[in-house]
Amino acid sequence: MKILHTADWHLGKKLDRFSRLEEQVLVLNEIVEIADEQNVDLILIAGDLFDNFNPSVEATELFYKTLKRLSLNGKRPVIAISGNHDSPNLIDAPDPLARECGIILIGHPKAKINPFELEHFKISNSGEGFIELQLKSLNFPVRILHTPYANEIRLKEYFGENKEEELNKVLAENWSEIADEFCDQHGVNLLMAHLYMNKKGEPIFEEPEGEKPIKIGNATLIYSDIIPSQIQYTALGHLHGFRNIGTTEKPVVYSSSPLCYSFSEAGQTKYVSIIEAEPNKEVSYEKLPLKNGKKLVRKTFDSVEKTIEWLNENPYSLVELTLESETFLKAEERKMIYQSHNGIVHLIPKVKNQEFSENKLQEINLNQDIQLLFNDYFKSKNGGQEANEELIDLFNEILNP
Repeated sequence: MKILHTADWHLGKKLDRFSRLEEQVLVLNEIVEIADEQNVDLILIAGDLFDNFNPSVEATELFYKTLKRLSLNGKRPVIAISGNHDSPNLIDAPDPLARECGIILIGHPKAKINPFELEHFKISNSGEGFIELQLKSLNFPVRILHTPYANEIRLKEYFGENKEEELNKVLAENWSEIADEFCDQHGVNLLMAHLYMNKKGEPIFEEPEGEKPIKIGNATLIYSDIIPSQIQYTALGHLHGFRNIGTTEKPVVYSSSPLCYSFSEAGQTKYVSIIEAEPNKEVSYEKLPLKNGKKLVRKTFDSVEKTIEWLNENPYSLVELTLESETFLKAEERKMIYQSHNGIVHLIPKVKNQEFSENKLQEINLNQDIQLLFNDYFKSKNGGQEANEELIDLFNEILNP
C-alpha cells in the first residue's frame, strides 16, 4: 500500500502583515495532485492543521475542501490529528459529517473512534488512541496509534500523568500496551503523533521561529527509542524541516510544513513523504518536493541601489532586508525601497560605524548651541552615529514652529 504523510499546514498563518492563504491554496492543491498521481491508499496529516484556535472562515473552508478532495469523496481514508496550534474541540466538532466523507478527525489524546463502515473502507477495530482500518482494496488491515498534541492539563486528564513521571514513561507504557494488544505481523502498523521528538544522544533540534514551543525542559523531550518495535513507520508533526530521526528500517519522520513560515526556514525545500508498506516488511519512503509558495529570503546590502536592483529581479518572494550604511536611511530612500517590491516583511537598517565609545561624550558643554547638544545626545544613544540632515531639519522645525 501507499501512504502520504504531511503535517503543519498552519492554515490562516500570516508572516507579519502578509497573508499566506493564496500560497496555501496552491500548495494544498499540489498535495492533492501528488496524492492522486501516486495513487496513495491513505492520507496522514500529523497536526497543526490551523495556525490558531479560532481560524478564519477562509482557512476553515480551505481545510475541509482540501480534505474532501484528498478523500476522493469517501473512497480514500484521511486521518488528521490536532497539534499544539489547534483547538481539539474544534477539530472534533464536525466529525460525524466528516466521517461520511471518509475523513477521521482526532482532537484529543486517547480518543476512541467508534467503528463505522463506508463503501470503500471500514474501521474494523478501535481503542483509546488506536484505530484499525480495513480497505476493500487491500487484503490486510492498517493499524494506527494516534497521539494528538497534549499539553500538561490534557496529559494529566488523559494519561494520568503525575509529577514524578516523565512524559517518555507515560507514552512508552501507553504505546506499548496498544501495540502489544493490536499490532501483530499480519497488518501494517503505524504511529502518528504531534510531539517534540528526538533521537537519544543527538543534538537538540531548534523549534521553528515563531512556533509555539512545546519543548519545556527535559520533561517534555520525547525520545524515539520509546516507539514500540511493532511500528513500521512513525508520522510526526511539529518541526517544519523534513528529517528522519529513526532508522532506514524504521523511519520516524517529520514530513515538514508545506510552506516556509518563518525566516529561520528561508531556503528550505518543503516535502511530503510517500510511504510504501506491507505487513511484516521494512517500509520504504520517498520525500517529494513541493514547488508552490513564495521563497523567503534574508538579504544584506550596503547600498540602496544594489538593494533595489535585487528586489526588482526577485519579485515573487518575501524578504527580510538588512541595509548597511554610514548613516540612517532617509525617508525618500526607504520609500524607494518599499515601492520597488511588495513583499518586504522587515527592513533593518544597520550602521557600519561601530567604533564609537560613550567615553567620548562623558563631558558635554551644556552652554553650547541647542542643535549641537541634540547632535551629541543623538550620538550617545545611537553608537556614535551622526543625525542626518533630515532629522536635524525636523528638530529645527520643532524648535521654530
